[in-house]
Amino acid sequence: MVIERFPIEGLIKITPKTFADERGYFMETFQDERYHEIIPHAFFQDNVSLSRIGVVRGLHFQVPPFAQAKLVQVFRGRVLDVAVDLRKNSPTYGQHQCVELSEDNRVQFYIPVGFAHGFMALEANTLFHYKCSERYAATHERTLHWNDPQLGISWPEGPKIVAEKDQQGLPLTFINSPF
Repeated sequence: MVIERFPIEGLIKITPKTFADERGYFMETFQDERYHEIIPHAFFQDNVSLSRIGVVRGLHFQVPPFAQAKLVQVFRGRVLDVAVDLRKNSPTYGQHQCVELSEDNRVQFYIPVGFAHGFMALEANTLFHYKCSERYAATHERTLHWNDPQLGISWPEGPKIVAEKDQQGLPLTFINSPF
């Protein structure tokens, strides 16, 4: 696998090794021992979402004791994936990193605890996979507004489909970060 780190400490882009032949390809998407060398904790829950083109999900995070790190990947389609640093003492607090994930590039994006996460589906029927380091806890979920001008995220052009819950997300200035 190929590992790439970003200027925002803790974010990791992982490109798993793919073995292709005339039948198609084989790829190992997770192997505990190998991934533990770069990711310092276990994963306890896997989630899959299916999205129409233009769907924006996020920017979500969970507060302690249910704070989540995520390892995300697209199995079908394509997304613009976004992580926003919410760690109060981080020199990159409030900054974001975008990564394109697709079935073609097979890239994984690791987002540690202390980040809000979201994505926009860029193709119809996008199948998105999340590995989470903690179980989902609705009472501990928070939402940072996906289109907060302070974040400066350049979302792709075109109509957006955003859930009511995500429309109600708070701007960064109103987030009391526990991280």
